[in-house]
This record gives sequence, structure tokens and C-alpha cells, in this order.
Amino acid sequence: MVDRIILHIDMDAFFISVEERDDPSLRGKAAAVCGSLSRSVVTSANYEARPFGIRAGMPIQEAKRKCPHLILVEGNHSKYTETSARIFSILKEFTPLVEVASIDEAYLDITDSLLLFKTPFHLSKLIKEKIRRGESMTCSIGVAPNKLLAKLGSRLKKPDGLTIIEKEKVQEILEDLPVSKLHGIGPKLAESLKSINIFTCGQLGRFPVSFLIKRFGMIGERLHEMGLGLDENRVIPFDEEEDAKSISHSVTLEEDTSDRDLLRKVLFQLSERVSRRMRKEGLYGSRVVLTVRYSDFYTFSKQKTLSRWMNNGNEIFRHSLEIFESISHPKSIRLLGVGMSLLKKEWCQQDLFEKREKKDNLLKAMDRVNEKFGDWTLTWAELH
Repeated sequence: MVDRIILHIDMDAFFISVEERDDPSLRGKAAAVCGSLSRSVVTSANYEARPFGIRAGMPIQEAKRKCPHLILVEGNHSKYTETSARIFSILKEFTPLVEVASIDEAYLDITDSLLLFKTPFHLSKLIKEKIRRGESMTCSIGVAPNKLLAKLGSRLKKPDGLTIIEKEKVQEILEDLPVSKLHGIGPKLAESLKSINIFTCGQLGRFPVSFLIKRFGMIGERLHEMGLGLDENRVIPFDEEEDAKSISHSVTLEEDTSDRDLLRKVLFQLSERVSRRMRKEGLYGSRVVLTVRYSDFYTFSKQKTLSRWMNNGNEIFRHSLEIFESISHPKSIRLLGVGMSLLKKEWCQQDLFEKREKKDNLLKAMDRVNEKFGDWTLTWAELH
């Protein structure tokens, strides 16, 4: 198997950098983007504001107390989306294998591109220069043998950084690196690891896998792999995602919780939202995907492929609940998501023992009532 070379690009303070580009008077001053100027939180703070403790997610009243001269700019999402689209177009000039991770970051598989661009360093410099010329903005880039390490590299030297992690140097780099530097290990999980004397990635990689699984459940094995710098996830380009087709909904809960009744209700509502979108687009699916994010921000997905096609919210709920209950949840839950993939436009594989057309008409009638009078006006009498 050919060793892959993965590049991760992360725009520096993206939202506020767009505002500085369009209003150069902001440059050199502490400034931040927020949702609204009256009541909101900081979305993005520039590097002049960060020494005052200004961070994304901070209420603007608190931000103003910490930095009275902070300049606040109300966000303009359409402007950020347009800028992001232009940046991703630049990236596709270097490889067709571009996976959009968020509005301001992406993964690139540059393995085959090196035939044209010689070295990862040379290719990365070209990307940075092209973005600088086209958008007057900087980015940080990490290049490594996989996505986990490429993401790490882009975070090590910000802003305007470039870090190349060679396969032969992985263990040396990880040996004394704090576990909190790895994407996917948040503050709470890092504290849990510290409680069992795991402070560095080197220690995490050497720790007995059996103990990690016993302590952290199904994520224990993944933690062991992360400590070794292993990651088999490939770059999934946008057009491949489109071909695969999926519909999903997720929600961040008001408070982290382990309340099974509440979580069950959330799963039901998410399943209904997914099914409504599927019916609106005339789609049926045969794979249910459950996504869970714990209080320490560790996130994973688990899926179940079905023997039949469906777009019924009650059925999607039953399967997502079955997946949910098959997992021993070690932490309180912050986010839940439900999705359907392997979608088809037409109905395949009719069930002779059900009057499918009658059931479909019933579901569509429920959709029309809820669209007219509001969500949950008409729903199932019970969740079991």
C-alpha cells in the first residue's frame, strides 16, 4: 500500500480576518466578530485580542470587561461562505481530493500531486501564497502521513505556520507532546487521562489497551491508536460525499446530560426531522447513523445497515435507539445526531406484507399538517 501524504489547512482567525481584509482599519487592533452587537457571544477573535483572554464562545459582556477597547463586528455569514468557497476552489487547483472539514478548514490528499509539485513544502508554500494574494489572508498548514497528525501540524505553529511531520519522526514528536494537543481530546478527557497518570501522547501509546477500554469504554482503543499517531480515516472529497448521499440532523443539548428519557425524546425528534426531509426529497434509506458527542467533546458515529429501505421516522427512531442502547456511555452527553445514508430516489424491494402506499400517504399527510401548523402538531402517540 502506498503511504499517503495528507495536508490540513486551517485559516487563521477566519471570520475576523475576513472583516480585517474588508476594513483594514481593524488591523493591529483588538477586534472580534460576534453574532449581534447587543446580546451574543464572540465567534472569532483576532490575535491582538487573544492576549486579553478573548476566546470564541465568550459572552460579549465578559469580553468587553476583559478588554474594554475591544472592537466588535457583527458577523456576515454570506460573506464568509463566499470567501470560503473561493479558498476551496484554490485548493482544488492542487488536488481533486479535498475534504471540506468546516467553513475554514480542509484536508487534502496530496500523494499524487507531488508528481507535479515536487515536495510537500513547495506545494504548501504555493497554497499559502495563492490564498495570501487572492484573499489577503493567512492560513496554517500541517502535512503528515494521516489526518490526525496533519491536523496536529496545522495547530502547532499559528498563525501563518507550516509544519511537516515525517513518518520517521512521528514517535519522536509525540513522545513528550501533551495529549490535549491531539484533536479529539478535549479538556475534560485530558483531565481524565491525567487522573491515571497519562500526560503525554507517548504515555498514552504505551498504556495497556485493555485498561483504556475498561476505563473509557469503546473509545479506549481509539485513544491508544491516537497516542501512537495512527489514523486510517481517508480524505473524502466533496463530490464523493455527494454521490454517497446522506441526510442528518444533530442538536447540541442545553446541558450535558445522562437522562435516558430526555435523550430518547431527542433521538425521536431528530429521527422525525430526518424522515421529513427524506420524504420531501422522495428518498428512502437503508443505513441509520448515530452520532454522539460527550461532555469532554469526544465525538464518534456508529451505524447500522438495514435489510430494507425506509423513510419512516418511527422506524428510524427504533433503530437509532437500538444503536444508542448498545453503547455503554461513559460520560454525560453534549450532542446527539441521527442520519440516514445509502439513499435511493425510488422505492426498491416492496414489502408484500405491508400496504406501503397507504403508509406513505399517511406520513405525507402528517408532514402537510406539521408544515402548516408547526412542528409536532401531529406526531406519534408514543415512542415505543
